[in-house]
This record gives sequence, structure tokens and C-alpha cells, in this order.
Amino acid sequence: MIRCNLSSVLVHDQQKAEDFYVGKLGFVKKQDFPAGGARWLTVIAADGSGVELLLEPSGYEFSRAYQKTLYDKGIPFTSLGCDDVQAEYERLTKLGVQFRGEPQKHADFPITAVFEDGCGNLIMLHEA
Repeated sequence: MIRCNLSSVLVHDQQKAEDFYVGKLGFVKKQDFPAGGARWLTVIAADGSGVELLLEPSGYEFSRAYQKTLYDKGIPFTSLGCDDVQAEYERLTKLGVQFRGEPQKHADFPITAVFEDGCGNLIMLHEA
């Protein structure tokens, strides 16, 4: 059986990304070591569950263009799950996280809210 163990999100600045994903979202750092002039920097849910998330530098022009196009079109780079989107929206708003609107309930999809990670991405938060 194949399963996803690692996913990545492109970031402009790995330290800023670490501060945001750990300090505000509540992930914990799992791996951090030098890799090709940058860092192999991963975070995971505080309880150790789920997929490891690589905070990958957007070091190539094509990756920056892709990231910027998604952002400019309002398309989230990825989606993160939680038990209660409304509660996370309120908690993160108090921490200064910029949302693109209040949580929304969709007919055939769970409650979602989209926020900016400060590293060039929109991230969708969905109720899992």
C-alpha cells in the first residue's frame, strides 16, 4: 500500500515559515538540517499525526512564478485539516493571521477558510 508521508509547501523565507507554521499554527519542527544552500525543514502536527510538511524554499524562478500565479488567482497552495474551523479561525485571527474571509459552509464540501501564510501562499483550512 502506498501512502503520503511527506508533502511540501513553497516558501520565500524558511525562518519566517518556521516562525509561522510552528509559532502560530502550532506545528512542531521534526527535521532541520542543511540541504543544498538551504535547510531540509519539516514540521508535523503537535500530536505527531498526519503527514510531514516540508517548508521548501521557492528558489527557482519557475517555482516562484507558479506560487505567485496561485496566490494572485486566489487559489490555495494546499489544504490543512482541523476538527473545528470556526475555533481555529478565531484563535488564529487573535494571533494576527490574515484570513480571506470568514469560514464558509459549502453544500458538498466541509467548512473551509482561507488564510495567508506570509510566505507567498494561501492555505485552505478545512474541517476534517
